[in-house]
Amino acid sequence: METETMGRVLVQAKIENLGDLFMLDRGLIKPEEVRMVVVDQALIDTGATALSLPKSLIEKLGLTLIRTRKAVTSAGVVDVGIYGTVRLMIQGRDMPTDVTEIPEECPVLIGQIPLEAMDWVIDRKNHCIIGNPRHGGEQIIELY
Repeated sequence: METETMGRVLVQAKIENLGDLFMLDRGLIKPEEVRMVVVDQALIDTGATALSLPKSLIEKLGLTLIRTRKAVTSAGVVDVGIYGTVRLMIQGRDMPTDVTEIPEECPVLIGQIPLEAMDWVIDRKNHCIIGNPRHGGEQIIELY
C-alpha cells in the first residue's frame, strides 16, 4: 500500500530479523517467534543510501550493532550505528540488508540501494514507486 503526503512517497514495508528467519528454516524456532515489524508509512528517500530505522524498531527486531560509520546528515557529519541484518519486503519484493540507526523522531527511510536492489523506481508524476520500466516492470537483476 502506498500513500502520498505533500509530494512524498510512503509505502508499507515489512522488516524481519534475518537471523530469526535462518533459525526458522532450521526448525529451531516457530514462525510466531520471528521478530518483525510492519511499517505502514515508510518514506522513500533517494537522498538516503540504505534502510534506516529508529532505535526502538532496531530493538524490537533484536538487531546487533555491527559497526559505526560516519554519516552526512542535515545536522552535519555524525557517527551512526549499523545493525544487521534484516529482510526488507515491499510489495512482494524483498532483499537482505543491514540497517542504519536514525533518531527516534525520524520516519523509517528506504534509500536508493534497497530501491535499486528490488528494482523499484519513483514515478514522480504519480508520487509512487513502480517496477523499473526498463525491465517491463518485472524485478530483474542487472549483472553487467
